[in-house]
Amino acid sequence: MNYLVTGGAGFLGTALSNRLAKQGHHVRVLDDCSAGDPAHLLPEVEFVQGDINEKTLLWKMLQDVDCVFHLAAKVSVPESSLFPSSYNHVNVSGTVTLMEAIRDTKVKRMVLASSGAIYGHQDQIPYFEDFEVHPESPYAVSKLAAEHYVRTISAQAGVEAVCLRIFNAYGPGQRVPHSHPPIIANFLKHALTNGTIIIHGDGSQTRDYVYVDDVVNALVTASTAVGVDQQVINIGSGVETSVLELVRLVRQVTGKKPEEVYNPLKSGGSTRMCADITKANEKLNYIPLVPLETGLRLTIERDPQYKKEIEAKPLA
Repeated sequence: MNYLVTGGAGFLGTALSNRLAKQGHHVRVLDDCSAGDPAHLLPEVEFVQGDINEKTLLWKMLQDVDCVFHLAAKVSVPESSLFPSSYNHVNVSGTVTLMEAIRDTKVKRMVLASSGAIYGHQDQIPYFEDFEVHPESPYAVSKLAAEHYVRTISAQAGVEAVCLRIFNAYGPGQRVPHSHPPIIANFLKHALTNGTIIIHGDGSQTRDYVYVDDVVNALVTASTAVGVDQQVINIGSGVETSVLELVRLVRQVTGKKPEEVYNPLKSGGSTRMCADITKANEKLNYIPLVPLETGLRLTIERDPQYKKEIEAKPLA
Protein backbone atom coordinates (compact mmCIF):
# COMPACT_ATOMS: atom_id res chain seq x y z
CA MET A 1 0.00 0.00 0.00
CA ASN A 2 0.95 3.65 -0.33
CA TYR A 3 0.96 5.58 2.95
CA LEU A 4 1.48 9.20 3.96
CA VAL A 5 2.55 9.74 7.57
CA THR A 6 2.31 13.34 8.74
CA GLY A 7 4.66 13.99 11.64
CA GLY A 8 6.45 10.87 10.48
CA ALA A 9 9.88 11.95 11.75
CA GLY A 10 8.68 12.29 15.34
CA PHE A 11 8.67 9.70 18.10
CA LEU A 12 5.60 7.67 17.12
CA GLY A 13 5.88 8.67 13.47
CA THR A 14 9.37 7.26 13.04
CA ALA A 15 8.42 3.94 14.65
CA LEU A 16 5.31 3.72 12.46
CA SER A 17 7.02 4.75 9.21
CA ASN A 18 9.88 2.31 9.69
CA ARG A 19 7.48 -0.52 10.54
CA LEU A 20 5.45 0.10 7.38
CA ALA A 21 8.60 0.29 5.25
CA LYS A 22 9.88 -3.00 6.70
CA GLN A 23 6.55 -4.57 5.75
CA GLY A 24 7.18 -3.60 2.13
CA HIS A 25 4.82 -0.64 1.84
CA HIS A 26 5.69 2.64 0.15
CA VAL A 27 5.88 5.34 2.81
CA ARG A 28 5.95 9.11 2.41
CA VAL A 29 6.66 11.28 5.42
CA LEU A 30 5.83 14.95 5.89
CA ASP A 31 7.41 16.64 8.90
CA ASP A 32 8.51 20.20 9.67
CA CYS A 33 11.38 18.87 11.85
CA SER A 34 10.38 21.07 14.77
CA ALA A 35 10.38 18.01 17.02
CA GLY A 36 11.42 15.17 14.74
CA ASP A 37 14.63 13.94 13.14
CA PRO A 38 14.48 12.28 9.70
CA ALA A 39 17.93 10.77 10.31
CA HIS A 40 16.17 7.96 12.19
CA LEU A 41 13.99 7.01 9.21
CA LEU A 42 14.96 4.06 7.02
CA PRO A 43 16.51 5.01 3.65
CA GLU A 44 13.54 3.65 1.70
CA VAL A 45 11.14 6.07 3.41
CA GLU A 46 10.42 9.10 1.20
CA PHE A 47 10.90 12.18 3.39
CA VAL A 48 9.75 15.74 2.68
CA GLN A 49 10.25 18.63 5.08
CA GLY A 50 7.24 20.89 5.10
CA ASP A 51 4.31 22.43 6.94
CA ILE A 52 1.03 20.60 7.55
CA ASN A 53 -0.78 23.80 6.54
CA GLU A 54 0.78 23.83 3.03
CA LYS A 55 -2.16 22.56 0.98
CA THR A 56 -0.33 22.60 -2.35
CA LEU A 57 2.37 20.39 -0.91
CA LEU A 58 -0.27 18.08 0.59
CA TRP A 59 -2.00 17.70 -2.77
CA LYS A 60 1.29 16.60 -4.29
CA MET A 61 2.17 14.16 -1.52
CA LEU A 62 -1.32 12.62 -1.44
CA GLN A 63 -1.25 11.44 -5.05
CA ASP A 64 -1.90 7.66 -5.20
CA VAL A 65 -1.98 7.40 -1.38
CA ASP A 66 -4.27 4.71 0.02
CA CYS A 67 -4.23 5.80 3.65
CA VAL A 68 -3.01 8.77 5.70
CA PHE A 69 -1.74 8.53 9.27
CA HIS A 70 -2.10 11.99 10.80
CA LEU A 71 0.43 12.31 13.62
CA ALA A 72 1.64 15.87 12.96
CA ALA A 73 0.88 17.82 16.13
CA LYS A 74 2.29 19.81 19.00
CA VAL A 75 1.96 17.54 22.02
CA SER A 76 2.95 19.21 25.31
CA VAL A 77 0.08 19.88 27.71
CA PRO A 78 1.98 22.51 29.80
CA GLU A 79 3.36 24.25 26.70
CA SER A 80 -0.11 24.48 25.18
CA SER A 81 -1.21 26.69 28.07
CA LEU A 82 1.60 29.12 27.21
CA PHE A 83 1.05 29.09 23.44
CA PRO A 84 -2.59 28.14 22.73
CA SER A 85 -2.68 29.94 19.38
CA SER A 86 0.28 27.92 18.14
CA TYR A 87 -1.41 24.67 19.21
CA ASN A 88 -4.60 25.74 17.47
CA HIS A 89 -2.70 26.58 14.28
CA VAL A 90 -0.90 23.24 14.05
CA ASN A 91 -3.33 20.80 15.67
CA VAL A 92 -6.62 22.26 14.47
CA SER A 93 -5.93 24.32 11.35
CA GLY A 94 -3.37 21.77 10.18
CA THR A 95 -5.92 18.98 10.53
CA VAL A 96 -8.56 20.94 8.61
CA THR A 97 -6.08 21.71 5.82
CA LEU A 98 -5.10 18.05 5.61
CA MET A 99 -8.74 16.90 5.53
CA GLU A 100 -9.49 19.31 2.68
CA ALA A 101 -6.53 17.91 0.74
CA ILE A 102 -7.60 14.32 1.49
CA ARG A 103 -11.09 15.13 0.25
CA ASP A 104 -9.74 16.76 -2.91
CA THR A 105 -7.40 13.87 -3.76
CA LYS A 106 -9.96 11.17 -2.89
CA VAL A 107 -7.86 9.25 -0.38
CA LYS A 108 -9.80 6.24 0.88
CA ARG A 109 -8.90 6.21 4.59
CA MET A 110 -7.25 8.29 7.29
CA VAL A 111 -6.19 7.42 10.83
CA LEU A 112 -5.90 10.23 13.39
CA ALA A 113 -3.57 9.94 16.37
CA SER A 114 -5.72 11.57 19.03
CA SER A 115 -5.14 11.65 22.78
CA GLY A 116 -6.49 10.31 26.06
CA ALA A 117 -5.99 13.83 27.43
CA ILE A 118 -9.35 14.68 25.84
CA TYR A 119 -11.21 12.95 28.70
CA GLY A 120 -10.01 15.31 31.42
CA HIS A 121 -11.18 14.49 34.95
CA GLN A 122 -13.56 11.54 35.18
CA ASP A 123 -15.25 10.03 38.23
CA GLN A 124 -15.03 6.50 36.88
CA ILE A 125 -12.06 4.30 35.94
CA PRO A 126 -11.34 3.02 33.33
CA TYR A 127 -12.24 5.56 30.63
CA PHE A 128 -14.72 4.40 28.00
CA GLU A 129 -15.02 6.04 24.59
CA ASP A 130 -18.62 7.11 25.22
CA PHE A 131 -17.76 9.17 28.32
CA GLU A 132 -18.59 12.86 28.25
CA VAL A 133 -15.21 14.53 27.76
CA HIS A 134 -13.81 17.44 29.78
CA PRO A 135 -10.62 18.70 28.10
CA GLU A 136 -8.56 20.65 30.62
CA SER A 137 -5.82 22.18 28.45
CA PRO A 138 -5.54 23.90 25.07
CA TYR A 139 -3.76 20.77 23.86
CA ALA A 140 -6.70 18.55 24.81
CA VAL A 141 -9.16 21.02 23.26
CA SER A 142 -7.14 21.04 20.03
CA LYS A 143 -7.16 17.23 19.80
CA LEU A 144 -10.90 17.08 20.44
CA ALA A 145 -11.50 19.71 17.75
CA ALA A 146 -9.29 17.68 15.38
CA GLU A 147 -11.43 14.60 16.03
CA HIS A 148 -14.61 16.48 15.21
CA TYR A 149 -13.18 17.93 12.02
CA VAL A 150 -11.84 14.56 10.89
CA ARG A 151 -15.12 12.77 11.46
CA THR A 152 -17.28 15.53 9.99
CA ILE A 153 -15.26 16.23 6.83
CA SER A 154 -14.56 12.55 6.18
CA ALA A 155 -18.26 11.68 6.46
CA GLN A 156 -19.16 14.43 4.00
CA ALA A 157 -16.40 13.39 1.58
CA GLY A 158 -16.91 9.64 1.76
CA VAL A 159 -13.50 9.03 3.36
CA GLU A 160 -13.18 6.29 5.96
CA ALA A 161 -11.75 7.72 9.19
CA VAL A 162 -10.83 6.33 12.58
CA CYS A 163 -9.57 8.26 15.62
CA LEU A 164 -7.26 6.50 18.08
CA ARG A 165 -7.14 8.09 21.52
CA ILE A 166 -3.59 7.22 22.54
CA PHE A 167 -2.74 7.42 26.23
CA ASN A 168 0.80 7.93 27.61
CA ALA A 169 3.02 6.45 24.90
CA TYR A 170 6.70 5.87 25.67
CA GLY A 171 9.69 3.97 24.35
CA PRO A 172 13.01 4.30 22.53
CA GLY A 173 13.30 7.38 20.35
CA GLN A 174 11.24 9.66 22.57
CA ARG A 175 12.94 13.04 22.89
CA VAL A 176 13.78 14.60 26.26
CA PRO A 177 13.44 18.34 25.61
CA HIS A 178 14.63 20.78 28.27
CA SER A 179 11.13 22.20 28.58
CA HIS A 180 8.16 19.98 29.51
CA PRO A 181 9.72 16.54 28.83
CA PRO A 182 7.54 13.39 28.80
CA ILE A 183 7.52 11.81 32.25
CA ILE A 184 9.09 8.41 31.48
CA ALA A 185 11.84 9.80 29.26
CA ASN A 186 12.51 12.46 31.89
CA PHE A 187 12.66 10.02 34.81
CA LEU A 188 14.95 7.60 32.94
CA LYS A 189 17.34 10.35 31.93
CA HIS A 190 17.64 11.74 35.46
CA ALA A 191 18.03 8.29 36.98
CA LEU A 192 20.81 7.31 34.59
CA THR A 193 22.68 10.60 35.09
CA ASN A 194 22.36 10.53 38.88
CA GLY A 195 20.04 13.48 38.66
CA THR A 196 16.91 14.42 40.61
CA ILE A 197 13.39 13.19 39.92
CA ILE A 198 10.80 15.89 40.57
CA ILE A 199 7.35 14.64 41.55
CA HIS A 200 4.46 17.07 41.20
CA GLY A 201 1.77 16.66 43.84
CA ASP A 202 2.06 13.64 46.13
CA GLY A 203 2.80 11.10 43.39
CA SER A 204 -0.43 9.15 43.88
CA GLN A 205 -1.86 10.26 40.53
CA THR A 206 -2.08 7.45 37.99
CA ARG A 207 -1.58 7.19 34.24
CA ASP A 208 -1.87 4.51 31.56
CA TYR A 209 1.59 4.02 30.01
CA VAL A 210 1.65 2.20 26.66
CA TYR A 211 4.80 1.03 24.87
CA VAL A 212 5.48 2.41 21.40
CA ASP A 213 5.39 -0.98 19.65
CA ASP A 214 1.88 -1.61 20.97
CA VAL A 215 0.74 1.79 19.70
CA VAL A 216 2.24 1.09 16.27
CA ASN A 217 0.45 -2.28 16.16
CA ALA A 218 -2.86 -0.46 16.70
CA LEU A 219 -2.11 2.22 14.10
CA VAL A 220 -1.13 -0.28 11.42
CA THR A 221 -4.19 -2.43 12.03
CA ALA A 222 -6.47 0.62 11.95
CA SER A 223 -5.37 1.37 8.39
CA THR A 224 -7.03 -1.77 7.01
CA ALA A 225 -9.49 -2.96 9.68
CA VAL A 226 -13.11 -3.50 8.68
CA GLY A 227 -15.96 -1.76 10.49
CA VAL A 228 -14.01 1.09 12.07
CA ASP A 229 -15.22 4.03 9.97
CA GLN A 230 -16.15 7.00 12.18
CA GLN A 231 -15.01 5.13 15.29
CA VAL A 232 -13.14 6.58 18.27
CA ILE A 233 -10.98 3.92 19.95
CA ASN A 234 -8.82 4.02 23.08
CA ILE A 235 -5.24 2.77 22.79
CA GLY A 236 -3.49 2.16 26.09
CA SER A 237 -2.23 -0.66 28.26
CA GLY A 238 -5.42 -0.92 30.28
CA VAL A 239 -3.31 -0.68 33.45
CA GLU A 240 -3.09 2.38 35.69
CA THR A 241 0.25 3.08 37.34
CA SER A 242 0.93 5.73 39.97
CA VAL A 243 3.85 8.12 39.64
CA LEU A 244 5.34 6.63 42.80
CA GLU A 245 5.16 3.14 41.30
CA LEU A 246 6.76 4.45 38.12
CA VAL A 247 9.63 5.90 40.17
CA ARG A 248 10.08 2.52 41.88
CA LEU A 249 10.24 0.74 38.52
CA VAL A 250 12.69 3.29 37.11
CA ARG A 251 14.97 2.75 40.09
CA GLN A 252 14.66 -1.00 39.66
CA VAL A 253 15.44 -1.17 35.94
CA THR A 254 18.28 1.37 36.05
CA GLY A 255 19.87 0.13 39.25
CA LYS A 256 20.11 3.77 40.33
CA LYS A 257 18.74 5.62 43.34
CA PRO A 258 18.01 9.16 42.12
CA GLU A 259 17.02 11.76 44.66
CA GLU A 260 13.29 12.45 44.76
CA VAL A 261 11.99 15.97 45.28
CA TYR A 262 8.29 16.69 45.77
CA ASN A 263 6.67 19.85 44.47
CA PRO A 264 3.35 20.07 46.36
CA LEU A 265 2.60 23.51 44.92
CA LYS A 266 2.21 22.17 41.38
CA SER A 267 -0.62 19.86 40.47
CA GLY A 268 0.16 16.46 39.03
CA GLY A 269 -2.86 16.77 36.74
CA SER A 270 -5.88 14.46 36.71
CA THR A 271 -6.00 12.19 39.75
CA ARG A 272 -6.47 8.97 37.78
CA MET A 273 -6.29 8.01 34.10
CA CYS A 274 -6.66 4.59 32.53
CA ALA A 275 -8.04 3.43 29.20
CA ASP A 276 -10.68 0.79 28.74
CA ILE A 277 -9.36 -1.13 25.72
CA THR A 278 -12.31 -3.47 25.15
CA LYS A 279 -13.29 -1.69 21.95
CA ALA A 280 -9.71 -1.77 20.66
CA ASN A 281 -9.65 -5.51 21.21
CA GLU A 282 -12.99 -5.98 19.46
CA LYS A 283 -12.35 -3.68 16.49
CA LEU A 284 -8.57 -4.03 16.02
CA ASN A 285 -7.76 -7.33 17.74
CA TYR A 286 -5.56 -5.14 19.92
CA ILE A 287 -3.75 -6.75 22.84
CA PRO A 288 -0.92 -4.76 24.49
CA LEU A 289 2.09 -7.09 24.62
CA VAL A 290 4.66 -5.08 26.59
CA PRO A 291 4.15 -4.54 30.34
CA LEU A 292 5.62 -1.38 31.84
CA GLU A 293 8.70 -2.89 33.49
CA THR A 294 9.63 -4.72 30.28
CA GLY A 295 9.01 -1.57 28.26
CA LEU A 296 11.30 0.47 30.49
CA ARG A 297 14.09 -2.09 30.06
CA LEU A 298 13.60 -2.17 26.28
CA THR A 299 13.66 1.62 26.16
CA ILE A 300 17.04 1.71 27.89
CA GLU A 301 18.46 -1.11 25.76
CA ARG A 302 17.28 0.22 22.40
CA ASP A 303 17.67 3.98 22.74
CA PRO A 304 21.16 5.36 21.97
CA GLN A 305 20.70 8.32 24.33
CA TYR A 306 20.33 5.92 27.27
CA LYS A 307 22.93 3.42 26.07
CA LYS A 308 25.43 6.28 25.99
CA GLU A 309 24.69 7.10 29.63
CA ILE A 310 25.01 3.43 30.63
CA GLU A 311 28.38 3.09 28.91
CA ALA A 312 29.64 6.23 30.64
CA LYS A 313 28.25 5.19 34.03
CA PRO A 314 27.68 1.42 34.18
CA LEU A 315 24.62 0.24 36.09
CA ALA A 316 25.17 -0.87 39.67
